[in-house]
Amino acid sequence: MTLEFFRNHCLSLPGVTEDTPFDPTTLCFRVGGKIFAIMDMEVFEYVNLKCDPERSIELRERYDGITPGYHMNKKLWNSVSVSGNVPDPLILELAIHSYELIKSSLPKKVREGI
Repeated sequence: MTLEFFRNHCLSLPGVTEDTPFDPTTLCFRVGGKIFAIMDMEVFEYVNLKCDPERSIELRERYDGITPGYHMNKKLWNSVSVSGNVPDPLILELAIHSYELIKSSLPKKVREGI
């Protein structure tokens, strides 16, 4: 998985924006102003994605490349390796899952505008 491929995937989702709010190399993707994916652009080894807590446990048990979110709430976020044993289609599906979780938490008026 390349950063450019992952970036294009995220930007194809409705209402997604990107920015670097923390430093010039930490890229964030947002929906409705809230982050759903965060990664380092210089060393694209993993991406932090929000995940349903029960699903997180199952994924972490199944894949060595999915661990509790680095610098994130360990219950709600996973760090997903983009060069390990996690299949690319699953990484893309987990990005959509994270996007949907964040989008569903937005106020109704914001969701309807997306």
